[in-house]
Amino acid sequence: MDSWWALCAVVVALTCIGKGGHAQLDVCGTAPLNTKIVGGHNAVAGSWPWQASLHRSSGHFCGGSLINKDWVLTAAHCFASTSTSGLLVYLGRQNQKSFNPNEVSQTVSQIIRHPNYNRETNDNDICLLKLSSSVTFTNYIQPVCLTAGGSTYYNGTTSWVTGWGNTNSGVSLPSPQTLQEVELPVVGNRKCTCLYAGVGSITSNMICAGLLAGGKDSCQGDSGGPLVSKPGLVWIQSGVVSFGVSCARPNFPGVYARVSQYQAWIKSQISTDQPGFVTFSSSGNNSDLTVTCAALSGTVLRRLTCQRDPLLSMKVAAPSCRLTCKGSYQNEAILLHR
Repeated sequence: MDSWWALCAVVVALTCIGKGGHAQLDVCGTAPLNTKIVGGHNAVAGSWPWQASLHRSSGHFCGGSLINKDWVLTAAHCFASTSTSGLLVYLGRQNQKSFNPNEVSQTVSQIIRHPNYNRETNDNDICLLKLSSSVTFTNYIQPVCLTAGGSTYYNGTTSWVTGWGNTNSGVSLPSPQTLQEVELPVVGNRKCTCLYAGVGSITSNMICAGLLAGGKDSCQGDSGGPLVSKPGLVWIQSGVVSFGVSCARPNFPGVYARVSQYQAWIKSQISTDQPGFVTFSSSGNNSDLTVTCAALSGTVLRRLTCQRDPLLSMKVAAPSCRLTCKGSYQNEAILLHR
C-alpha cells in the first residue's frame, strides 16, 4: 500500500546490542527469495525464512520466528508448561501436508516464558525457545531482525503477518496447508484501546494491526508468529501474534505482543550471539494522539458490557478468554488466543 508509506515515512537506525550483535545485524531480516508479496495469498517458498512451525504429536499448533541460530521467539500462551517433551520446531517449511525439501527440524532444550505473563489479561505474551542444536542459515532459513526499545509505529504503518492458522474462525487452512501471508496496517494503541473497550485491555506491551473493515487478520493457529515491517533493506519484527475477537471481525484488529518492550528481557536470556535489534522510527504526525473513544463510538459501537464465562474454552495448550457481551454491535464477543 504505497499510500501508507506516503503517510508514514520511516527512518531506520541499526542498533548493535551485546556480544555478537554485529554478526546478527549482518544477516538478520534478509529474505533473498522474497521478490513478490500479495496479501492474503500463499507465500512463495523462502519469502519468510524466519518463520517457524511448532509441533507436538497432534501436529502444528503455533508459529514462531527464528532470531538467531539457536533461539526462536513465540507466544507464552502456546505453552501450558515448560516441558519440552515431544516438541519439534520446523524451519524452512512451506507446506504442512506435503514434502518440504528445504526444511529442518529441531528439538527444544528450554522453554522460557516471560515471568510476568498473565493468562487473564494476555499481557507479556512472549516466550523464547532454545533449540537443542544450532541451525545453519540458508536462503530458506534466516533470522529476523527485532524492533529495538524506543521504536515508534504510527497508525497505518504497513506490516505483514504470516502463519498456517485458520482462514476464518473454525475453518482450517485447506491442504496442502501452504504458509499464508497478509498485509495489515498498524492500529494505534489509543484507537485499539477504544475498539476493545469492555472486551479486553490493551497495554503498552501490545501492538495492534488490522483493517477496521475486517476481512484480513491472523487467526487460531497463527499464535506466536511474527508481525513484520520492511522500512528499508531488512525486515523487522514488531509483534508476536497473541489474541483477538474471533478472526477478521470489523473494528477488532489483531493484538500482538510488542517486541520492542522486551529487548532487555531477550538480551538477559541470550548470553551470546545476540539477535539483531533495529530502531524503527515513524516520522510525520502520529494521528493516534488525537483519537478519542467518543469520536469512534458513532460508527464502531464498542460500548459493550462483558463478563468472563466460567467455562473457559481451550485453544492449543492454553485457555482462551471467553466473554459474553451485551451491546448493539453484537450479542457475543469471544476473545481468543490465536
